[in-house]
Amino acid sequence: MPMMVTIPQKIIDFHVHLFPDKLFDAIWDSFVRNYNWNIIHRYYYKECIARLRQGGVDIIVYSNYAHRAGIAEGLNRWNINILQEYDDLYCFAAYHPDDEHALEMAERLLENPKILGFKLQLLVQNFYPFDIRLFPLYEMVIKKNKHILFHTGTGPVGNPYVGLEPFMRLLDKFPELPATVAHLGAHEYKGFMGLLDRYPKLYLDTAFCFLPPPYEGYKLGPDYLEKNKSRILYGSDYPNLITPQKAEIENLLKMCLSKDFYDKVFYENGIALIRSLTEETGEQYA
Repeated sequence: MPMMVTIPQKIIDFHVHLFPDKLFDAIWDSFVRNYNWNIIHRYYYKECIARLRQGGVDIIVYSNYAHRAGIAEGLNRWNINILQEYDDLYCFAAYHPDDEHALEMAERLLENPKILGFKLQLLVQNFYPFDIRLFPLYEMVIKKNKHILFHTGTGPVGNPYVGLEPFMRLLDKFPELPATVAHLGAHEYKGFMGLLDRYPKLYLDTAFCFLPPPYEGYKLGPDYLEKNKSRILYGSDYPNLITPQKAEIENLLKMCLSKDFYDKVFYENGIALIRSLTEETGEQYA
């Protein structure tokens, strides 16, 4: 009987959401209004971190985003405080191109080794990834060897600003942009996975893609996952979940992928990327 493959004992979750309490409340209420989603893990940031740790998450990479101009600076002050409060916690910070001192704030934030870059949530922020207002940010991120986390896919719903075509227009202009596309680019999985061959600094994360039925998610089968296992990062989307936290992990294990896939996706790819973005030596993570 073949040995059962498991995920590593310690894992990295590269797609967690942490917000101040009042913003979390507003976001959860908006999910009910807009998507009829009842978030089942309504935990504020301290309990989120504690529960992830109890579940075997060794390193947490979280993000938050500015849904409108004028709030990124306050969010990022909050980010700095909780990054100081916790070890093994990293952040994709908030950014909005209409803020008066956005670039000065971004440059200051990128000096912090626990800030890996910025989150752009195009479905909510309502601008294109190739918006010229973002070009100075991209140039700064490339220069400083940092990273962008994009929500740029058409799931759970689409709008004119998301999808494969707008994102490809960005890559035509900035082919060297270091970036992760959340949710494997859902729902255009094949198209976004096809970009990995052409853009060596691009990653995808798994968040919300392996939900149990009746939810529809990733459907390309194991071959695409195995082929791209060095460029995929595990992410849970915690706590903004509508199914139990472990459901996606269980579904990934049911696919009976290689041990190398699980080792890379749940830990090795994440730690290598963090090291490259923070210039850490390996001793801290031994």
